[in-house]
Amino acid sequence: MEKISRTRVVDLLNAETFGTAVNAKGWVRTRRGSKQVSFIALNDGSTIHNIQIVVDLGKFDEELLKLITTGACLSVNGILVESVGSGQKAEVQATEIEVLGACDNSYPLQKKGHSMEFLREVAHLRPRTNTFGAIFRIRHHMAIAIHRFFHERGFFYFHTPIITGSDCEGAGQMFQVTTMNLYDLPKDDNGQIDYSNDFFGKQASLTVSGQLEGELAALALGAIYTFGPTFRAENSNTPRHLAEFWMIEPEVAFNEIEENMQLAEDFIKYCLQWALDNCAADLQFLNDMVDKELIERLKFVLNNSFVRLTYTEGVSILEKAVTGGHKFEFPIYWGADLAAEHERYLVERHFKAPVILTDYPKEIKSFYMKQNDDGKTVRAMDVLFPKIGEIIGGSQREENYEKLKCRAAEMGVPEKDIWWYMDTRRFGTAPHSGFGLGFERLLLFVTGMSNIRDVIPFPRTPNNAEF
Repeated sequence: MEKISRTRVVDLLNAETFGTAVNAKGWVRTRRGSKQVSFIALNDGSTIHNIQIVVDLGKFDEELLKLITTGACLSVNGILVESVGSGQKAEVQATEIEVLGACDNSYPLQKKGHSMEFLREVAHLRPRTNTFGAIFRIRHHMAIAIHRFFHERGFFYFHTPIITGSDCEGAGQMFQVTTMNLYDLPKDDNGQIDYSNDFFGKQASLTVSGQLEGELAALALGAIYTFGPTFRAENSNTPRHLAEFWMIEPEVAFNEIEENMQLAEDFIKYCLQWALDNCAADLQFLNDMVDKELIERLKFVLNNSFVRLTYTEGVSILEKAVTGGHKFEFPIYWGADLAAEHERYLVERHFKAPVILTDYPKEIKSFYMKQNDDGKTVRAMDVLFPKIGEIIGGSQREENYEKLKCRAAEMGVPEKDIWWYMDTRRFGTAPHSGFGLGFERLLLFVTGMSNIRDVIPFPRTPNNAEF
């Protein structure tokens, strides 16, 4: 086969150098045609669209043609010509074909509709489908947008540890990390596990958040963000939860809650605009095939200012809705941790705009949030979106040493585990704020998918660590 430099499918489809020899490599999506000619839809992952390969059957060996089935990997030399069909301006008239990888009859991704449940069972192959190709290209673009947003604003990308000795959220739902023999664990005189001979010499876990370490960096570098994997050992099988997911966590010295809210709004809008500008074909496909309101919803968030109101005001609106006859599955009262149905009511029914709720009861929020003067609430903020509910959670952090120490003790967070965090309140403390955005929650919104397991390549959930 003549050596010709490969051209990506996305570039072939946009090329106008008709009459030139080209090489395309990719996987067969479909093959159709007559006794004289075959039309092969070839895709290499660079775009949602396929390049059409026109094959004059009389010019190729029959044994070779038998190997060109759905899923097979081909290298095709041919002439780039202007397409006579609609939908694309270029196609390739094949002169040479090499089957790089044949595909046997058991290939599960045949040309038919597959359920999301089935595709999770073949997660090693699902990136080859149109839907998941689109999702994972968008995932890449959202990561690029996140880095660009913060870099352009003078933030520093800071790497926080994946293995930690502290429980940032105080929830205790952490995966332990150990090198000890689990069949013969050493115990001390009190019957407790003795970690002194473990790898780290103490109990260690996979992190639930990089926030606490991120705060340390913000109080030196001014403005930082983390973007890495986090882990929650929460036995939850909902469409919104994963055991392993990615978090973006900016922390900014000298920012108070108002600046924190504006940063969150600017950040989200930047990401959505990036998606519309750079993922148009993939978004249009998902809009057509997955969620007919997707693009309209993205533009809805972009075109509306985020409504800001307190938790107390939000609860009052919800209570009035109940009085007016609206039925919620979960009860609403001051002090309740709002459910997704409550959050979506505020966004979709009442304000018809994204909402930022602030000043939550301190009992339902983490120990590190700055306490308000009323003694009942903290300067927390949650950003609420249509269809999703909460997409961002953050707060102004408590910079007062005595208040932080007292609150940590009240919530059972051992000071021996966070002594280093407490030190920052003793050595040049400063007001500072930050928030966390679950990357997969953002992707749910941007792609229109309904299950969080379908926006990460290989989901980790209870009883599932396959692939």
